Amino acid sequence: HVRLAESGGGLVQPGGSLRLSCVASGTIYSLVRMGWYRQAPGNERELVASIIISSGSTNYADSVKGRFTVSSDNAKNTVYLQMDSLKPEDTAVHYCKGVIIGRKKLGPADYWGQGTQVTVSR
Repeated sequence: HVRLAESGGGLVQPGGSLRLSCVASGTIYSLVRMGWYRQAPGNERELVASIIISSGSTNYADSVKGRFTVSSDNAKNTVYLQMDSLKPEDTAVHYCKGVIIGRKKLGPADYWGQGTQVTVSR
């Protein structure tokens, strides 16, 4: 069984920064792709950033390019989202999603964390 746990959310003023962390635990053979999504009230969940673990290749939503950075620490099964120059429209629950192989010889499966609230306000 695989679990994802996010942390690092909170209240920050516009222009400020936050760093989110997502730790994968349980029976893990390898992380394939890790991503950060967010969902604001009344909106659909959207992709913010993702990283392919083996290559380090990253992908960002246009709305966060140049402000957010996704990275991974493979030894710790941890993915980070550094968020700078935060704007009120970044306010949302941020979720970690992992495409993970739990046991060798099994295919990858999707896992979600519980989410962490990010609020950008004066």
